[in-house]
Amino acid sequence: MSNESQSYFIQPRPLRSGDTVRFVSPASTPDRDQVEKAVELLKGWGFEVEIGTNAFSKLNYLAGTDDQRLADLNDAFSDENVRAIFATRGGKGSYRIADRVEFEVARRSPKFLVGFSDITILHLALAKQGLGGSIHGALSEEDWTLPGSPRGLSLRELLTTTGDAVLEADDAVETAGLTTTGIVRGLLVGGNLDMVATAAGWALPRMSGKILLLEAVKMHLGQVDRHLCMLKKAGHLDGVAGFALGQFTGFETSGSLTIVDLLYEHLSPFKVPILGGLPVGHGQPAQRIPLCFPTILNCEDRKITVLRGRVPQA
Repeated sequence: MSNESQSYFIQPRPLRSGDTVRFVSPASTPDRDQVEKAVELLKGWGFEVEIGTNAFSKLNYLAGTDDQRLADLNDAFSDENVRAIFATRGGKGSYRIADRVEFEVARRSPKFLVGFSDITILHLALAKQGLGGSIHGALSEEDWTLPGSPRGLSLRELLTTTGDAVLEADDAVETAGLTTTGIVRGLLVGGNLDMVATAAGWALPRMSGKILLLEAVKMHLGQVDRHLCMLKKAGHLDGVAGFALGQFTGFETSGSLTIVDLLYEHLSPFKVPILGGLPVGHGQPAQRIPLCFPTILNCEDRKITVLRGRVPQA
């Protein structure tokens, strides 16, 4: 049963020193060296770190069978000692198991889920059930070299504090040219466009009153065109309050048509505020942003403010 109509989503409490976090692989097999490097970083932040049983399994392009990947994910949600779940990577496969997450178990022990790309569909499935804790993004090189970022909170801050998260648009991000006017407030959901389209009809929350975050990487323009047409024509975007556009990387033109042209063609008819240029997605550098909180999208000041401090934590 969907709980997405509630005024706010269930959010976990901030992490404290000594809390346990766990790496799992709901999608593709990660690079072991990168995961071990991330483990050491998180230990340096004061956390106890575990790795799921099947995190390094490999079955074609998947990190093990569906049952193995799902077992690791549900085990992490059910373990009350685990306070945050890190996806080792995206890739492919989370969409195969997103409907089998034990949502009622997750509701009893709220925790963070950190990931993006293919992991977007897990964020969406949780949001459809009124469950928060989603952070769009991942550990990145800047977490090893910088204490924070001039354009957004560091991942460590997102996990351990409750202050509002402000992310400013960047003119260097191609979608910056799509920014319109207006200010709107709504719950922030979304992420990777391919996964938003894949979730339609079963794992996608209703968009009414929500701000939809979109980013994409290395898709043909025709694929983007197809996805956005389907989402519109099937009514999945009805009532959307605004669009927050991140990085659309690895796109080539088709004749004179660019990805910005295509996005404008599909999104402008909604006549809602569009804020482009957000440094979120697969580009470099990419920031992290929490989802499922009340959010102010401000096209006038070209920033998005996630109101984390106004929502109670479980």
